[in-house]
Amino acid sequence: MTAQTFVDHLQKQPHPEGGFFKETYRAAGTIAADCLPVEFNGERSYCTAIYFLLQQGDYSAFHRIKSDECWHFYEGGTLLVHMIDEKGSYRCVKLGRQLHEGELFQFVVPANVWFASEPATGTSFSLVGCTVAPGFDFADFEMAKAGELAASFPQHAELVNRLCRE
Repeated sequence: MTAQTFVDHLQKQPHPEGGFFKETYRAAGTIAADCLPVEFNGERSYCTAIYFLLQQGDYSAFHRIKSDECWHFYEGGTLLVHMIDEKGSYRCVKLGRQLHEGELFQFVVPANVWFASEPATGTSFSLVGCTVAPGFDFADFEMAKAGELAASFPQHAELVNRLCRE
């Protein structure tokens, strides 16, 4: 199956950070704002889940959210998830099915870590899923500005400038 087949069949829409997505689950139950850490500005669903697809030449721009985000590999080739934590430490996790090469089926990006993703060289597309708890809300989403992020982490400026949209 091709990337376009998945986009069409799963009725995916363009995502602001890049690629295509489709929300597949949003828990009916909510967590009250006064039961969440202070950085959340209102109630949140217990949990949300999406399909997310990136094609070669596209990327998910550096951003961060206030919740942990569990990534699940489904189809296609290797997806690189680039992360920079608050201390400036860099890590790249490979999602995919080549377990003997260190790829993972699942990985959690910790809350408040800057991260971006892109298909590995030679990968035509990557279809993954993302599960967030407390549930995702765009109020918890911050898109990186290349100049600011590169100034904060100059050792990663080349990667930041390549994988930012602003």
